[in-house]
Amino acid sequence: MKPSPALFLLAAVPLLFAGCATPTASPTAAAGFEQIRPVLEASCVHCHGSERLAGMPSFSSTRDLAALTGPGRLIVPGAPESSRFFQVVAMSDSDIGAMPPTGHALAPREVELLKSWIAGGAELPDKNVALRPHGRSPRSR
Repeated sequence: MKPSPALFLLAAVPLLFAGCATPTASPTAAAGFEQIRPVLEASCVHCHGSERLAGMPSFSSTRDLAALTGPGRLIVPGAPESSRFFQVVAMSDSDIGAMPPTGHALAPREVELLKSWIAGGAELPDKNVALRPHGRSPRSR
């Protein structure tokens, strides 16, 4: 018995649609800048932006973040546990020096995003991007 052309068409349909599936991010994929940007703007830029206290590192732009990134700096690409930036956001609210200050810890998902971003190389866009505070200041929550 000779297979019918309809049988071949039915067998090919799943293969046709397999190429149309929307790719999903791997659960182990590093977070990108656009994923961490909302965290920075909601919880960091209020105090580390353009109106920060003297001596505070600036998170006003990706250029400022780049200046804080590198071996021995605040953000050590590939090494979240060695990055002071990650260390202070991962602290418990009750720890002295935890950021954001005064009992406004980041959500565990936000901490994991920052960790993933740093572990993945702390990539920043080539073009300078201004960061602006969004929402209420962490100090007023």
